[in-house]
Amino acid sequence: MNGSDCDEMEEPTTNHVGNGYANGEDSDTIEFTDEEVLDPFCNPDRPVEVNFNDVSAAAYKIKGGIERTPCNLSQMSKQYDMKLYFKKDFLQYTGSFKERGARYTLLQLSQEQARKGVVAASAGNHALALSYHGQLLHIPVTVVMPIVAPMMKVEACRQYGANVVIYGKDFGETKQYAMLLSKKKDLLYINGFDHPHILAGQGTIGLEIIEQVPQVDACIIPIGGGGLIAGAAVALKNLKPSIKIIGVESERSTGFQAAMAAGKPVYSHVGQSLADGLAVPVVGVNALATARKLIDRIVTVTESSIALAILRLIEQEKAVVEGAGAAGLAAIIQGLVPELKGKTVVVTLCGGNIDTTALGRVIERGLAAEGRLIRFGVTVSDRPGGIAELTKKIADLGVSIKDILHERAWLKTDVFSVMVRCVVETRDLHHARQLEKVMRAHYEHVEFWLEQ
Repeated sequence: MNGSDCDEMEEPTTNHVGNGYANGEDSDTIEFTDEEVLDPFCNPDRPVEVNFNDVSAAAYKIKGGIERTPCNLSQMSKQYDMKLYFKKDFLQYTGSFKERGARYTLLQLSQEQARKGVVAASAGNHALALSYHGQLLHIPVTVVMPIVAPMMKVEACRQYGANVVIYGKDFGETKQYAMLLSKKKDLLYINGFDHPHILAGQGTIGLEIIEQVPQVDACIIPIGGGGLIAGAAVALKNLKPSIKIIGVESERSTGFQAAMAAGKPVYSHVGQSLADGLAVPVVGVNALATARKLIDRIVTVTESSIALAILRLIEQEKAVVEGAGAAGLAAIIQGLVPELKGKTVVVTLCGGNIDTTALGRVIERGLAAEGRLIRFGVTVSDRPGGIAELTKKIADLGVSIKDILHERAWLKTDVFSVMVRCVVETRDLHHARQLEKVMRAHYEHVEFWLEQ
């Protein structure tokens, strides 16, 4: 994620821990103490297992307030030898599945709590969903967002009428501040991936999938904190027990697999990832209790596969999907689910709020992963015509030069040579290999860098 424009925020007068800002209504009255504020709805000693009746009740309550998003057969089906359907929940109004749980949780508030309002810690989609539906339902919403939250999402929450507080250099500090705020202002804290009502609301996506693709054999669902896969698995397994539920985690965030192995949520290191929506260091206690017996398998995808999945969705489905939303397709691209060949498979495209400043870089990363954007170096004669001859050979192959640079000072061969470094665009990996073969046939010193 890109950092927000913190220079526009005033320094608060409150006592803070860590590096953060507090910028929002009444933020200067919050004092930090050593007292830990616990979320009564997410008690590790008494986890809640969401059931099918909970999901059905949520579906009834949110009907009319949530988009019934399409689940279309993909033109990639032949490419991957399966009937591949995409459940396009990135087409919700705020761009993600989070609206399902947010709306249901807000609808379940008592009249008194609805009057007082709610608070949540989130860097993106949960904050957007709560802000939007809070505005529709006339419920005050406060969202605490870390200083690294994209300004696009911060401003969107404000546009939806939420009180936005910017605090914390990471999600841990952000959540701590939100929990203290909930206690101080008597606001209900809503965990974005573990509140029981959130899980039940997210589960409504499973009901829609069964209605839209009743012949489904398997469903591939990304895993962050676990709320989506927990709720969806309850609905899918109850309506069709034979269905296979396959979870997908990023290689930079494997908290759910760690929790499954330990039998309880445990801390798992989270690294920078294209799938920032999956970067949760400790998964939900209720999500784990609900999903652990329903998930058939969890696979781990690489950053390159996620980038390539985003690119494929843009080019072939005309769908702009964020890294977390594209993780399910990344598992297919990476060949992690060979048992699904010939099956009917639904992949949830659960979010589309990719940071626009990062989209160009992600596309280039995807092109590189597919062998369509490559770089190489060739030592050529520094006499007139040397570089012209090189560029002609490249052009004759139908390869497009994106960037070219020549180096003389660091070359260890004779002084009448120059190292030419090129970034070029090819049709595919096979085309790139053709280029490499021609370069090596005509030049003695060649360096090639290919993702695959």
